Amino acid sequence: MHARTRTLIAAALVLGIVSGPVVAHAAPTPVPAELAAPVVRTPPDAAALEKAIAGLGPEHKDATAALVRVGGTSGSWHGSSGVSDIHTGRNAVEQGRFRAGSVTKTFTSAVVLQLAAEGRVDLDRPVRWYLPGTVPDTYRTVTVRQLLNYTSGIPAADGPGDSFEAQWEHRFDVTDPHAQLANAFAKKPEFTPGTAQHYLNINYTALGVLIEKVTGTTYEEAVARRILKPLGLRQTSFPARTQTKIHGLHNRGYQAVMKADGSRELRDVTEWNSSDRWAAGDIISTTADLERFTIALFTGRIVPAAQLEEMFTVPAVKDFASGKDAALTAGMSRMVLPDGTVAWGKSGGRHGYNTAIGATRDLSRTLVYSVNSTDAKGQYMNPVALGIVMAAFAKQASPRGA
Repeated sequence: MHARTRTLIAAALVLGIVSGPVVAHAAPTPVPAELAAPVVRTPPDAAALEKAIAGLGPEHKDATAALVRVGGTSGSWHGSSGVSDIHTGRNAVEQGRFRAGSVTKTFTSAVVLQLAAEGRVDLDRPVRWYLPGTVPDTYRTVTVRQLLNYTSGIPAADGPGDSFEAQWEHRFDVTDPHAQLANAFAKKPEFTPGTAQHYLNINYTALGVLIEKVTGTTYEEAVARRILKPLGLRQTSFPARTQTKIHGLHNRGYQAVMKADGSRELRDVTEWNSSDRWAAGDIISTTADLERFTIALFTGRIVPAAQLEEMFTVPAVKDFASGKDAALTAGMSRMVLPDGTVAWGKSGGRHGYNTAIGATRDLSRTLVYSVNSTDAKGQYMNPVALGIVMAAFAKQASPRGA
């Protein structure tokens, strides 16, 4: 495992990471007075982070590799562990690319909110106004904002099934987003729009189509022009509709599969067609690029202040599946840690890859990780990923006299 720690002066850290082209219309957001005191005042706990990713590889129960970047105004830590390939045993590539899954939704949401800031999209206007002939009368009241925060009531489109084997058999299928929308819109609503929250990809599939309609270009080009190129995210890309490989240096992903004799097989799931996720989950990136994106987003360099609040606003409804209070926003989610620290961000999972971006709102602590999980689409959070989160946001005792 390779890891290094360093403490940086706050101004130098922020300027060093986010220097580069600024999105033309977005001015930096001033830090609210109530956030003036940093949420996290001490450097990252290097020992805890090293422990969280220790011992990864083919024999580890939960992950073959992990890449981690912890940053913020209180200091930073970068580390990696595990192997890039279980057959060669080569060390994990710390700057390797990976499938970031639903972190894609944060990019999608940012573009929609940019369009709202430009007056080209009204968040409270029905989606069918932008997509005539696509949205049936059954869903005539669903607004753009309800797509953004998953309160639309639109059910999921049909797929090959939830089991790994079913998805494995269809891993090279090419999916048309318009066909997904037609399939979903043919069903009855799960609930009255605006009355509950249900985290489903179909909402962001619809937003991807909306972006194309409003901008007159492809979804991928719209994100590239508005976010990737201005921020210099050169290692971030979207796969072509038929692309199955991760181009460039990367760590291979594996899914643990139980064989008939009770033994465990690590099946290579690196090559996979992601067109079924598209604007909801097919981005490929690196921890460095996602860290830069996170800081630029939180400081208002991507989405102007007024629209950025949508990303920090949880609708006052219940979760459709659990009945608990909603926790999702427009492209992100709110997480309260055991010590009361509030973090905002987005996680993502594609077979072989669990990813997350997150930060305290004042950017005193940021986190990006990619864990090569052996059950990335499992019901529960990967234990290695959970350990990383807890270690990253842990507050160390301040030195005497500090």
